[in-house]
Order: sequence, then structure tokens, then C-alpha cells
Amino acid sequence: MLVAALILVVAITATSRLTRVVVEREEVFAAGEAAREVVVDIQKERFDGPIRPRGGVVRIQVVSRSGEVLAATGTLAGAGPLTSAEPRRDDGPVGDVVCDPDPGDCLTVVGYSSPDSAYGDALVYAAVPRSVLLTGPLLEFSLVGLGAAVLASIGGIAWWQSGRTLRPVEDVRTRLEQITASDPDKRLPVPETDDEIAALARTANETLRRLETALDRQRRFASDASHELRNPIAGLRTRLEVELADPGAGDPREALRGALKDTQRLERIVADLLELARLDADLISGGEPVDLGELAAAEAERRAAGVRVDSSVERGTHVYGNRARLARLLTNLLANAERHAERRVLVGVAQEGGQAVLRVHDDGHGVPEQDRERIFDRFARLDESRRRDPGGTGLGLAISREIARALGGTLDAGDSDVLGGAVFVLRLPLYRPGSRRS
Repeated sequence: MLVAALILVVAITATSRLTRVVVEREEVFAAGEAAREVVVDIQKERFDGPIRPRGGVVRIQVVSRSGEVLAATGTLAGAGPLTSAEPRRDDGPVGDVVCDPDPGDCLTVVGYSSPDSAYGDALVYAAVPRSVLLTGPLLEFSLVGLGAAVLASIGGIAWWQSGRTLRPVEDVRTRLEQITASDPDKRLPVPETDDEIAALARTANETLRRLETALDRQRRFASDASHELRNPIAGLRTRLEVELADPGAGDPREALRGALKDTQRLERIVADLLELARLDADLISGGEPVDLGELAAAEAERRAAGVRVDSSVERGTHVYGNRARLARLLTNLLANAERHAERRVLVGVAQEGGQAVLRVHDDGHGVPEQDRERIFDRFARLDESRRRDPGGTGLGLAISREIARALGGTLDAGDSDVLGGAVFVLRLPLYRPGSRRS
């Protein structure tokens, strides 16, 4: 509104001045043309009777140098000279504005000198009524009124448009106030304008969806963690209560061994939970280029399980990451493969399509297709896994996938076309010198 008002002030001022100049120029031109025609006519003869109007100008006089009216149009019959201003013989026309104080009318007068006329040295005057646009503030009042109407229109349109534009913002703000941790499934209204506000609402809804997923995940995690911790704690408490109730009933060393076993399981669960918490918080320690092929071969040679662990790796396959975490990922995958293998595990590392690809095969029963994503959930354990490793935590594969994601890669399960069991495929960006990650 302020900018529009400033522009209108400048426009009104310029229009007023330009209009005055144009109107006055037209009046002077009309009166001057009529006076010049009369000057030409009296070069030959005097007028016989009143002067006839010229070009619509009805006020024309021929006046002597002494101020006597020698000839005039019928409108000025009996009237004195239109003006006292006298044009000199060689100075061109003279212009004047004459106002009648009684009716308040004004005339624009133009006079020419005609020294060699039939009347002798005479003056010719012609006058036209002066426009009301020049005699009062009507022009300015009209322009100001028009400017005020335009400004009011601009203000009304701006008010309506801004309200229409900001109404979705108010709807979004109101809905945001209603969203709490207890009902994160609510979403923001998306306007149908397909503009920046609609894009903002869609982005906010996507953020809310991720937050809802994270909250659900945290709730499930807390529930599963409580359940998994409850069993070893209950077992430890039962052993201690039995031993305290009847200290001589059994071998105390056996009771201590059982308590130690429960404590070790608690320690593993807490350690895994701490690692997951670090990964969720993205607390990645300093990284370095790591030869994934060499690391996989070393981990395979280090295994001492009852199954055969072979490796077929392409050395020089470098990735960027934390060596300890990569080793933890490989250990988890190898331990899982050994737990489900019948006789053999195969570890392979190769470069494929600008990525480092690690595959861990086993000759076990494989993973059912419907469970290939569920096994990466925290505390998820299939029946076979519970049977083969009753003391497991169900966090190894979840930790492995989180490590892969933290390093910018993926970890998936499938069917092994080499050993016939399951295969876990890790894909990580290849490291290239001069960049932290490829």
C-alpha cells in the first residue's frame, strides 16, 4: 500500500502538470490561430460590421494603440479592450489571462500587432474561455479522488489475496498445535494451490510420517528390550533367591555359574543396545580407507567354528568407514552364517558397478522370502534361530544393517546360488582417493 501510494503521488503530480501544460497550450493555439486570421484579413480592408468568429473563437477585437476598440465580434459589442497587454511590432504575440471578478470566469487572451493594417497601427486580440481545469483545484481533486479509489482497490485486492494465500498457513498452524506424541498419526492439510505452501505441507507430512515411524520403532524397541532383559534378570533373581533360601541344598559353584551365564547374556544385550543407540544417534567415529577384501579374508581365517569358512575376495577393494564397526558387521554376518550352516560358509568380496560388494553364503536351510526383512528387525528371531542359539539377543543383524546404512550402503538377504542356503549381500560405496566417500 505504501509503495502504491508513493507511485500514485508521483503519477498524480506529473499528470496534473502535464494536463495543465497541454490544456493551456491548446487554448493559446486556438486563440492565436483566430487572431492571425484576422491580422491577414485587415491587411486588405476594414470590417463592415462585426467580426465573424474564427475556428470557434467568438471573442475577437481590433484595438488601436490608444485603446479604442475599432472592430469586434458580436459577443464583445460595446466592450472595452480584452487586455491592456500590448504586443510590440517585432516581438511576436503576447499572451495574458484575464478574469472577471464578478462571475469568476477567466479568458486566455492572445494578441498580435498589425502596424500596416487597414486600420493603421492596430492590435488584434482573440480570447477563449479558460478551462476550469486551469482556474481551480478541480483537476487535482479529481486526480486525488481517482488515486484514492485506485489505492483502495489495490488495498482490498491485496488484503483479499493475502488472506486467501495465508489461510492454508493458518490451517497448517492450527493442525500442528493439535499434533502431540500421543497421536503422531495426524497429518497437515495440503492446499490444492500447488504452490510453495502446498510443498511445505507435503514436506511436513513426510517429516511427520518419519517421526511416527521412529516413535513406533522406539516403542517397539523399548518393549522388546524390556522383554529380552526381563528373562535373564528373572533367571538370575530366581537362582539367587533359591540359593539364599536353602544355601546347602546344592552346589554353590553351579549356582554361581548359572548366575554368571545370565549376567553374560545381560552384558551382551546391554552392549548391543548401546551400539544401536550410538548408531541411531549417528555417532560415527572417525573413518579411514579400509580394504574390505583384506578385512573379510582376515575375519574368515580367524573363525574357529565347527563349519568350514572359505573366502574368495578381491583385495584392494577399499571403502571408507570405521574399521572396528566394519569388523563388527563382518563378525555378525559370519556368526549368523555359522549358526545356520550345515558344513560350509563362503565369504566373497568383489567390485561391481562402482560398489564394493560383500557376500556371505551358507549351506543351511535359507531364509523364507516372507521373513527376509523381518530378520533385520530388532529382537526378531525365527524359530530355527531360537533352536540353534537359545541365548542369542536377536540384535546382530539389526546392528549390521544399521552399520551398513551409516556407511552409506545396504544389507539384504536372499537365496545363495553357490551353496544353496542363504546369502547376505552388503553393498558399500567404493573409496576413491581425494574424497571421503564415492
